[in-house]
Amino acid sequence: MGQSTPEVPVTFVGAATLDGIALVPQFPQPDERLVAEEIAYAGGGPAATAAVAAARLGVAAGFVGAVGDDAEGKQIVDGLLDEGVDISGMTVVSGRRSGASIVVVDRGRGTRAICNRPVPRPELSAEATARILDAEWVHVDHVGWAPVSDVLARAGRRPPLSVDGGNPIPGFTPKDVDLYAPTLDALVREYGEQRPEELLAAALAAGARCVVATRGAEGSLAATRDGERYEAAGFPTDVLSTLGAGDVFHGALVAALVRALPLPACLSYANVVAALSCRGLDGRSAIPTHVEATKHVP
Repeated sequence: MGQSTPEVPVTFVGAATLDGIALVPQFPQPDERLVAEEIAYAGGGPAATAAVAAARLGVAAGFVGAVGDDAEGKQIVDGLLDEGVDISGMTVVSGRRSGASIVVVDRGRGTRAICNRPVPRPELSAEATARILDAEWVHVDHVGWAPVSDVLARAGRRPPLSVDGGNPIPGFTPKDVDLYAPTLDALVREYGEQRPEELLAAALAAGARCVVATRGAEGSLAATRDGERYEAAGFPTDVLSTLGAGDVFHGALVAALVRALPLPACLSYANVVAALSCRGLDGRSAIPTHVEATKHVP
């Protein structure tokens, strides 16, 4: 489908949505009508937004996923093309609606509420499978995990794989995952209340080769099988909305890994990029370029 580029070092697989976002002073009460301070419409989805982040940062990125044959699907595709993301691995599913979300952002409390329409399951064409197997790195979200793990299980070789663990993934285990990237809260749900270092150790014991956990404005933590332990502080910035910040973090982290930066530098870089993205109401419009981001990296 669509356009392609000769080389796509990173392939992102999973969900792509069209989001409607309203910024309000506080969440409305039942039957209350509020005047929104701002309303925006933008592309979303964990893997798709991560792909946009990587592309904005100058790393060639492709997205594999599915949209419906509706107006929202066209807008999703056009948004990815506008960012220079390769979409040759995408499919349009006849008779299905595209993924979409309505998001209400509470400025007063800095929180949000999301109602979503699920995305169609990715249908991996021969082109999509080739994009996955030939990539320098593959990143998946909760929607992309199942089809990609099936492809990799059948293949005699596989690229490095990272998994966004922020959303529950039925049947998932981080065994042999090169980079497992959950939130700290997700690790607590999985392994119970423990100290952060114990939570990362539990994920390593479950088979992950490297674990990078995000913790919002406080930054990120990393641990590897080789005994490396790192912590990177969050980057302070003016925050309008945190929508998509975790997805942007993942795209920036993978972009830094592809550039062969040391893991501590990858954490700092991704923290800065994710924080700067929070200047926008949607998850994409304020993602910085590589040049802008490096000006703020310690």
